[in-house]
Amino acid sequence: MKLKKLALALFFISVNEAIAAEKSLITLPTTPVTGNPLGVGSDEMVVPISILNGRELSLRRENTLAETLNGIPGVSNSSFGPSVGRPVIRGMDSDRIRILQNGINNLDASNLSFDHGVSIDPLIIEQIDVIRGPATLLYGGGAVGGVVNAIDHRIPKEKLEGITGRGEVRYGGANLEQSNAAVVDIGTGNFVMHFDAYNRDSKNLRIPGNAVSRRLESTGYWDKDIQPSDPDEKGGGYAPYSEDHGRGRLLNSQSETRGGAIGASMIFDRGYAGVSYAKHQTNYGSIVKPVLIDMDSDRFDFASEIRDLGTFFERAKFKAAYTDYLHHEKDGSKIHTTFKNKGINGTFELTHVPLFGLKGVIGTQFDNGRFDALGHEAFVPNSKTNSQSVYVYEELPLNQHKLTFGLRHGKHNVASQGGGEEEDEGFHFGNPSTKKFNTNNAAIGGLYALNDQWSLTGNVTHNERAPSYFELFAKGMHVATATYEQGDAGLRKERSNGLDGQIRWKAGEDSLTLGAYYTNFSNFIGLLSTNNPAKAEDHHEGDSEEEEEDHHNTYPLISQFTGIKAIFKGVELEGKTMLTENLQFNLRGDYVDAQDKTNGGYVPRIAPLKLGTGLKYEFNSFGARLDVLHAFRQDRVSTNYNYQGGKELVTDSYTNVSMMATYKLPTQYNLEAFTRANNLLDEEIREHTSFLKDIAPMGGRSLMIGLRGEF
Repeated sequence: MKLKKLALALFFISVNEAIAAEKSLITLPTTPVTGNPLGVGSDEMVVPISILNGRELSLRRENTLAETLNGIPGVSNSSFGPSVGRPVIRGMDSDRIRILQNGINNLDASNLSFDHGVSIDPLIIEQIDVIRGPATLLYGGGAVGGVVNAIDHRIPKEKLEGITGRGEVRYGGANLEQSNAAVVDIGTGNFVMHFDAYNRDSKNLRIPGNAVSRRLESTGYWDKDIQPSDPDEKGGGYAPYSEDHGRGRLLNSQSETRGGAIGASMIFDRGYAGVSYAKHQTNYGSIVKPVLIDMDSDRFDFASEIRDLGTFFERAKFKAAYTDYLHHEKDGSKIHTTFKNKGINGTFELTHVPLFGLKGVIGTQFDNGRFDALGHEAFVPNSKTNSQSVYVYEELPLNQHKLTFGLRHGKHNVASQGGGEEEDEGFHFGNPSTKKFNTNNAAIGGLYALNDQWSLTGNVTHNERAPSYFELFAKGMHVATATYEQGDAGLRKERSNGLDGQIRWKAGEDSLTLGAYYTNFSNFIGLLSTNNPAKAEDHHEGDSEEEEEDHHNTYPLISQFTGIKAIFKGVELEGKTMLTENLQFNLRGDYVDAQDKTNGGYVPRIAPLKLGTGLKYEFNSFGARLDVLHAFRQDRVSTNYNYQGGKELVTDSYTNVSMMATYKLPTQYNLEAFTRANNLLDEEIREHTSFLKDIAPMGGRSLMIGLRGEF
């Protein structure tokens, strides 16, 4: 098997000499910045944006999208083990962070629960754009925290004569990962086809010491002698604190992933039209309980662009995707719960000719989806969400300066089918219900160039987000987080106003960016604890008083989705400078403060102050990198949120030291060997943004080796 994987990863070595002879005709496709529909470079963007692509992305790829982005200022990982994690940007997660694939919403179940993985594997991604702050105008009213756009070449957009491709194989890491990927584009000029395939297998994560933190043990919430509740009993809310999660290895953290895609495009002189089909399958263990999650996603994409229309509009773009997603949560061969998410979403955009100096676009976006939860652990009803939005975005260049502004209006229908278990009685999720919301978003910003090196940017935004189906209609035990979640059908839309600014300096290869932001929520939807215990009378009718009292004690307190006033503010720092011709010094840092202004205290799971430095050395074929990241103690914890039967705990500081070395092999193909060492101090690293930080630390000291190349 290992020989087969090595052969797959090195397939490009055996490409025949005829292809090599056509090398002069081959150019690797480039991907423009997608944070702006007008295609400007990142240095010209008014909003804060970070871009990962090319060799830098290849060497930073990790198991999940969130872990890959974890080194970007303002971005953290909501880690639910080594195979699951969603990006947290500026302290915000879930529906406030929009995850896109090629500019279209990525449809899965990761926004519903922290144990549900994102159905995008970084092995195939060619570029990732991270827009920090409110990007609501272009990507939907829910993206108040930011946008992550993962870009691939599955629908080719440029002419190609010949063959291009890349491959990669890697082995090692704290989870003994074995992975490989291959990407090939074949073109005859105007007709281009794309193929890719990948797989990833990993074992239980190696950790330094005990999975359960000493701080958690000291609270009394965790007792290894307590037996977990019956898995068929909905009241088993304290199981995460009563199971052995491992010592030296994080139990049930293994995973297997397979996937691939095929795409094709016709390239015209004034545009293109293409389609693609992608399959993603992964099977991974749940850290909370001994179950496996079996995920399967099918996605069909269509994209087209026409330029030089010769009318008032000079360009038209259309993108659409249909996704059929499901996953089973299984105990052996027995399926406990099934989650399904089917939907179609897309955008249509028109770029107009310059008008009174203005350059801009008008567009419309639609998202139509159906979510089904089946089984005794389903804590949300089957639901439908339909959204339609229109937006306008304009830029006004003023010599070397620039003004931007935009508006967006959306209509959102969120419908619950009600019912659920004991459906004939109609009391679990209640009767069918539909909630309608209108959202309005606005932004105005500017870029002011002080001189050739220094510039200032600023943004003022008004943001509105419609509540999601689980915030409105949830009712039941959420086993993954061991909380009893109660939605509120009377929730109002989320509202906030924000300020965002940066000062930028760039001189040659040296640069420095310092930014600050302030977001005031007049209505922030949070999951707050109550003093009311969850009841189980609908499942235990006829019990004696003693039995009923025992059931009540088994359930945790209800956590209610509630609107509060909140303020998020923070700073972000990123810089680099060349110390010598071959040695570069890097600096990064971020800090976020999120306060609950209604109840006092803080919003939960907010990343601590982080500061990092690094050295990067390159000479001829050799490269090396040393990075040191220190996360400070996080003691600004919430007192109004319930976590798996207890309150949010303080998280200790840590220092993560990592190293990397690369060597370009002396072959006619662009081959590069690399090795990467993580957590060299073998520290106990617990991410405060993780729901499971006190029972699932990050990996210990590890070494990974790999080989990558492209032709």
